[in-house]
Amino acid sequence: MSRLLAVAAALSLLTSPAFAAPCKDAKGKFIKCPPPVAAPAPKGPCKDAKGKFVKCPPPAAASSRCKDAKGKFVKCGTPGAKPA
Repeated sequence: MSRLLAVAAALSLLTSPAFAAPCKDAKGKFIKCPPPVAAPAPKGPCKDAKGKFVKCPPPAAASSRCKDAKGKFVKCGTPGAKPA
């Protein structure tokens, strides 16, 4: 009987909220924990709407920066600006 009581006590300690990771701010006050960040989906082969494998489109340009005739970075809408 005492073993059963010891096992029950051990299980109650393991499931208690005292072992949960509380979230605190910089001042040490308890705050609501932010949701966990989802891991990005692994890059797989490209498929069309019907599920058939197709050639993947080229990746988009990292940034749309433009330069003027002197080589300085400018907004792409300015006259004489060319993509860098």
